[in-house]
Amino acid sequence: MQFGIDRLVADPSLRAPLEGKRVALVAHPASVTEDLRHSLDALIDAGVNVTSAFGPQHGLKGDKQDNMVETADETDPQYGIPVFSLYGEVRRPSGQMMSSADVFLFDLQDLGCRIYTFVTTLLYLLEEASKAGKSVWVLDRPNPAGRPVEGTLLVPGQESFVGAAPMPMRHGLTMGEMGHWFIAHFGLEVDYRVVEMAGWQPDGPGHGWPDSRIWINPSPNAANVNMARAYAGTVMIEGATLSEGRGTTRPLEVLFGAPDVDAKAVLAEMRRLAPEWLEGCAIRECFFEPTFHKHAGSLCNALMIHAEGRSYQHDTFRPWRLQALAFKAIRNLYPDYDLWRDFPYEYELDRLAIDVINGGPSLREWVDDAESEPAYLDRIASADEALWRESIASHLLY
Repeated sequence: MQFGIDRLVADPSLRAPLEGKRVALVAHPASVTEDLRHSLDALIDAGVNVTSAFGPQHGLKGDKQDNMVETADETDPQYGIPVFSLYGEVRRPSGQMMSSADVFLFDLQDLGCRIYTFVTTLLYLLEEASKAGKSVWVLDRPNPAGRPVEGTLLVPGQESFVGAAPMPMRHGLTMGEMGHWFIAHFGLEVDYRVVEMAGWQPDGPGHGWPDSRIWINPSPNAANVNMARAYAGTVMIEGATLSEGRGTTRPLEVLFGAPDVDAKAVLAEMRRLAPEWLEGCAIRECFFEPTFHKHAGSLCNALMIHAEGRSYQHDTFRPWRLQALAFKAIRNLYPDYDLWRDFPYEYELDRLAIDVINGGPSLREWVDDAESEPAYLDRIASADEALWRESIASHLLY
């Protein structure tokens, strides 16, 4: 199969509309061709007139570790072109940035999750291109989480940099498809095209991520496909006092880690509450000691998710419900546990991080309500998921 960048580099007819145009590239470390050349090098070698580059959160080099760690603008030392940061002084491209090119090539590997900020970066680019009369091309890449959708829809008025629009946590789209949905939903007038993948099978071998392609971290803590599959659930731990495994070699692949929580007891309570929500993966008790971030230097008891190998069942694995269930079990076992982390999260200062992450307070309220059963959360989420599937049906390309 071929990703969008591979087709564009290999086919002069696809590149023909770029002749005589100034071209910008939005990229990160996973923006590579099949033979692992970075897209910036491959485009310039193909004769494309690249006049600027843009880096999203974590930077063009992918060197920034955590949320709200900003990247400065710089000049590329090899090509002498400006490299603008979309996670520094601004997150929305400025007029000066937009004036650096005529066509903007968006080549970011996504994780298929609303909160992964590359989704919002695409929306901001489309909106600014619409204002400035610029063109946007998405060089499409796989959604490694595949087609399943999961989670409640973001509540209008709860938008943030990790919540661009009323979509669920696990959106089921490629970035090329997401661009079409954004344009339709927001009524944007912009010259937009997708350089589609060839041969991608979202429900084929790999369940979204093709077995033939090497995984490269699109951000520092996105280390493998297991993380990409689990992320629509485990990212919620960023809004909790529990550790999500940052400061270890397997971040965002655990349901929680904490020095004062009994993981075996939590797993037993999860199985009692909603055993069907644990399907599709293996869950293993483990221990870790983070070298930095939450609970640094303390031995944490944890539950590890294995959405991989023979344990993985693509159609039944539901990471958002799985993570919600872990929170609920902890709340049941430790009613007074200081569960929700209160700190500035992705530039939102007046809302709890867990509410910013979920696009509203419903999940937190469900966890904290001792009388609320799993069936209630399942009912509201299922209704939202059905609405989302209906809204995206006409935008699917594969």
